[in-house]
Amino acid sequence: MATFSNRYGFSQPNIEITVRDDAPKDLRRTLIEIAYGTGMNAYEIHASLCRALRRRGNPTVQWLQDYEADILVLLSNCPWFRVYDAIEVLYQNSTEQEAFADEVNSYLVTNGIGWKLENGAIMFRGADTFETHLRQAEQVLADALLTTANTEIHEAINDLSRMPHADITGAIQHSLACLECVAREAAGGSKQTLGDLIKSRRDLVPEPLNTAIEKIWGFSSNQGRHLQEGKEPSFEEAELLVGLSAALSTFLARKLQRA
Repeated sequence: MATFSNRYGFSQPNIEITVRDDAPKDLRRTLIEIAYGTGMNAYEIHASLCRALRRRGNPTVQWLQDYEADILVLLSNCPWFRVYDAIEVLYQNSTEQEAFADEVNSYLVTNGIGWKLENGAIMFRGADTFETHLRQAEQVLADALLTTANTEIHEAINDLSRMPHADITGAIQHSLACLECVAREAAGGSKQTLGDLIKSRRDLVPEPLNTAIEKIWGFSSNQGRHLQEGKEPSFEEAELLVGLSAALSTFLARKLQRA
């Protein structure tokens, strides 16, 4: 049954993301409660955790209370990224997958944790504006039949979602590949690079956004493809670039559709 806040549309908007490379103790305890609450028993949860954590449980476990105790031990002592592995396996083994995903995502959002459970996989979750730009980009690129561009933006998100360390340069490269692909189509199937295209087709985007795209292209060239020792881009820079690329790709795809 839906809760009061869900029935009447109440929510806590714009909760700042404060947790990324961690799985707090409260999340670990709540995950067990969610699993029980969505139809799993102690034996199923224990088996799922052993599989996710790639280890055997306590060999002396025989009774229900022993399974319950070992579940707490397994989940409390594992590395942070294994907790998110456990979420995926528990989802796979749940008979109430939709309810399980809803409960997990509600907890992650409410507690400012920068991950989400989407189609059974833990994925990177950004701020509200980032998520809005991403959803718009996915829908508009799909409507415009820009399959390659859509794949590239998905790969950028996959790179940000890698654990325990994000593939920052990969995210930058894929996000700019998406933008370049859409820009070429908007320019009538041009073969130019994005940098050259923006210079030769000043009509693609209004001033001064064309200059902004030039700067984005320059940044991606330096930080995504031609790295210098000790000058690697930060996670926050990659997140910003993916969000900008998604928003600009949406603009160009809509322009292409209108044309």
